[in-house]
Amino acid sequence: MQLQVARIGKPHGIRGEVTVQVLTDAPEDRFVPGAVLTVEPASKGPLTVLSARWNKDILLLGFEEVVDRNGAEELRGVKLFIDTDEAGAEEDGEGWYEHELVGLKAKVGGDVVGTVTALRTLTVQDLLIVEDTQGREVLVPFVEAIVPEVNTEDGYVLLTPPAGLFELNIPEADKGGAGS
Repeated sequence: MQLQVARIGKPHGIRGEVTVQVLTDAPEDRFVPGAVLTVEPASKGPLTVLSARWNKDILLLGFEEVVDRNGAEELRGVKLFIDTDEAGAEEDGEGWYEHELVGLKAKVGGDVVGTVTALRTLTVQDLLIVEDTQGREVLVPFVEAIVPEVNTEDGYVLLTPPAGLFELNIPEADKGGAGS
């Protein structure tokens, strides 16, 4: 499966380097010289990484196929992908790609409380986006204390949410009810 790892921004300098918006948690592993990246649109690639360096907080990439600023300008907006089968599973067995999580049932004990619809990757911690059985979106911190088990083979994530986690996202109008 193809996993997007970056999007190319503007050219940098005159030798064909480009800025990139990094969409991977391991840029030092993904953008090594010699790495071949699939691109979208396909007519712009594939691209082979020639160089990767940081300029302050911006990653700059050079590609073997691009030798000048004009070529770099033509890449603006191009999406860069890796093949997750070639990238291999996480070495420590503790990580998952979003496409592996989306669609899994969210269980508390033996009860299904919703379905995982997305993974939001943030700097402090990741969040699972779960659509509960009433169709409401619930943000679940993707930490071991709250998500102790991910079972992709059997199609579920086990949750041990703190009290009130699933009620936090309910609009006030739905909370009250007649007897509350």
